[in-house]
Parts: sequence; structure tokens; C-alpha cells
Amino acid sequence: REERWRQKTVTIPDDQAFASFKAECVCEEGWNMTYNKGVVTVWTQSLEEGKSIHKIKCRMVCKDVSAETMYDVLHDIEYRKKWDTNVIETFDIGKLTVNADVGYYSWKCPKPLRNRDVITLRSWLPIGKDYIIMNYSVKHAKYPPKKDMVRAVSIQTGYMIQSQGPNNCTLTYMAQVDPRGSLPKWVVNKSSHFLAPCAMKKICKACVKYPEWKQRHNPGFKPWLYPEQTTLPSIPLSELSIQRAESLENIDESSLAEAHEREDSD
Repeated sequence: REERWRQKTVTIPDDQAFASFKAECVCEEGWNMTYNKGVVTVWTQSLEEGKSIHKIKCRMVCKDVSAETMYDVLHDIEYRKKWDTNVIETFDIGKLTVNADVGYYSWKCPKPLRNRDVITLRSWLPIGKDYIIMNYSVKHAKYPPKKDMVRAVSIQTGYMIQSQGPNNCTLTYMAQVDPRGSLPKWVVNKSSHFLAPCAMKKICKACVKYPEWKQRHNPGFKPWLYPEQTTLPSIPLSELSIQRAESLENIDESSLAEAHEREDSD
């Protein structure tokens, strides 16, 4: 299955790619549960000894949040700037099809690591009562790596939202990311024990406040549901190429000790 991600050219995921992502979201075989508290469970999978690439899967039961609201929140870039405290900058670059676009996202990393950024091809699909949004890294000539950031590589990252009735849903986040640079062990541990559960809870809280916020901010504008509303320029696939980790500068941060800010009293 890993072979699929050694693809040579940029392609837009087909139905089979979505089905395969969903199957991996629900499968627990071959995953190690590393965190299970309250409504959040986290699993990880080490792919290669000594490599910083690992897979993480995080599942959360969200009460009082419909699957539709969750789907809107994960799409709504204006709202993200409001609730996502890790975001430095995020914007859409262009659209590819009615359910695929290309975007830029940069985020703060735990000190003393350098901040990361990524350019991804994102696609989405409602499947029955489930919704899937997934992405992988691409290169675009107009957005080369920046001096003060480390360009990370999303091999495959995404969300699956499953409806559990009119006002409840389950959110599964799965990521296979090469953050570039040899990361210290504490970062990998912190991401599965603290950062991922924390991020999930933050999304859930953001969802509760979304309907009221959206009422005041362009309530009818949801281009992810109504593609005819999009104002993004169309970009041809030929402008994109696969972002290979090997072609990026390798930053060794493995010896950095954690900066102890007491934010992680869970």
C-alpha cells in the first residue's frame, strides 16, 4: 500500500483512494494504542526504525456536533484563522476540480524547533453519512521553501467524519508526515500524547461555536458544498509536481532538548 505514495506524477485521488483511506481509518490491526483518555484515542505506527516518519491516528467522539458542522469547520479557512492557534498563515492557491484544490499552511512547532510549512493538494468527498478530507504534499514553482521555515512533507494526511445521529459525530484524523529533519524522540511522543489530543479537542470546541459565528460571516458561502461559489483561479495539474522529502534540506534537530513551558499539564 505504501507503494501508492511513491507515485511519479500528481494525480487527484479517485474513489478507490478515498475507500482505502476510510478502511485504514477504521482498521486497528498493526497500530499501537498510545493514548486513551475520555473521548480521545491515539494510535501510532512506526514505519522505519530511526526515521522520523511515523503514522498517527487519533479518534474523538464529539457530542453536540453534527457531522455536517464538523465538515464545514474543517473546510472553512476564514474560521480556521480564528480557532487554530498554531496557524501562522494559511491560504488557498487554486482549484483543480470541484472537489480538489491546492493550498498553503504554516504552523508553529514546539520550541525550540523551527516552524514548518506545507503545500498540499487537498480533496474531499462525502460517502453516505461519512465525509473524508485528505491531502498530500505537492510542489508549486511560485511557492518555494522559505528561509525561516522547514518545508514538511505530508505523505498522506486526512480526516474522516462519521455521523452518529443528528447531533453527534466521530472524527478520525490520520497523518503520515515527514516533518523533515531528524526530530528528537520527545517531539514524536509529545505529538501523540499531548499535541494530537489537544488539537482534536480544540476542533470540537470550535465546532460548537461555528454555527453562530457563520451566521455573522457570509453565512451562505460554502464553496466546498457549492463549487459554483468558488472564486479561486483554476490551476492545471501540470503546474504541480510531487514534493519528495529527499529533495528538501535536511535539518537535524534531534539533539534539541524540550523547552519547558508548563503548558502540558494535562
